Amino acid sequence: MRASPCWRWAVASRTGTSHVRLGTRKQDAYSVMRITSDALCAVVSDGAGSASYGGQGASLLCRNLMSSFREWFDRHEDLPDDEVIHCWLDQIRDRLSEAASRREVTRRQFAATLVMLVVYKTSVLALQVGDSALVARKNGVWEALCWPENGEFASTTYFVTDDPAVRLHTFRLGLEYDAFALFSDGLESVALEQATQQPFARFFDPMIKPVDQAEGEGRLAELSASLARYLDSPALCERTDDDKTLILISCK
Repeated sequence: MRASPCWRWAVASRTGTSHVRLGTRKQDAYSVMRITSDALCAVVSDGAGSASYGGQGASLLCRNLMSSFREWFDRHEDLPDDEVIHCWLDQIRDRLSEAASRREVTRRQFAATLVMLVVYKTSVLALQVGDSALVARKNGVWEALCWPENGEFASTTYFVTDDPAVRLHTFRLGLEYDAFALFSDGLESVALEQATQQPFARFFDPMIKPVDQAEGEGRLAELSASLARYLDSPALCERTDDDKTLILISCK
């Protein structure tokens, strides 16, 4: 019998300096969970800066998707198909509409992006709506599984709240990877090379190394604290003033 991978991760999410100056809340949300011995889920959502309740939309999205996958794996021994996932997103959109109605605003005021990783046994499922990203390492080389998708106009993207339907991308792959990184668009400028549409290895290699070398499994508390300090560092904040969320996962 094939042993389950020993997954461990460091994660941090920090408020961008632009939000600090304006006195507004962080718009990013995330969740990472080993749901069963065979299932690992990680999700990052970024609330739209132009949406009054984007941060709340991002939090609701992460919480409900994790709940849906947990309930799924309680009853099934395979990954959900695209139809099931679209159904879950429709249910989340309905909840966002209800939250918007209570506040007497439109659902657009809860706009949020999505990038999600689900590893189940020997399969990988990636979900994406908008401009957050997911990269993975195979044989020591980083590749982009979900590249940020921008909208029709500059500095725009797609959101789970979009009408008439959500612009969801799904990717199904074999588990040929030993590390993953999910992140919001606040790190795009330092993590991705636009010209080649490839991850910056010189960014990810030193970031993932301590996760590779750590003992144990699950969330690495000390490395997560160190990652938070890095995301708040002046050197990084000089390059990006947006919220920054980064999940680093390894089973090496």
